[in-house]
Amino acid sequence: MRKRLFWLSDRQRVRIEPHLPTGLPGPARDDDRRIISGIIHVLQSGARWRDCPSEYGPYTTIYNRFNRWAKRGRWRAIFEALAKLGKDAVALSLDSTSAKAHRCASGGKGGSRTRQSAARAAAEPPKSTR
Repeated sequence: MRKRLFWLSDRQRVRIEPHLPTGLPGPARDDDRRIISGIIHVLQSGARWRDCPSEYGPYTTIYNRFNRWAKRGRWRAIFEALAKLGKDAVALSLDSTSAKAHRCASGGKGGSRTRQSAARAAAEPPKSTR
């Protein structure tokens, strides 16, 4: 099965370039295009960070970049820049909500609690003889 990976286009990369941090102390950052594409891939697919395809780089780098930039408010400017692409723009929506249901929400150990109506039960033949 071939993976469907998301990659920023050249045009998108040029649009977000002014919003990327520059001149920071420390080692040079990994390829921004690869890391940001990985972040967008994870956000679009809803996958865990750990399940991010290796083509984007180490998942820890991808998560750490997302987390640090989120704390600094960088993503708003980046996503606004991507949204202003004009006629080729793609509508993106990120939703961070998650709904988890307890095991009993699907019937749990005892199975479904739905009961047959009294009229329907009366119309059926008895299930056992007395």
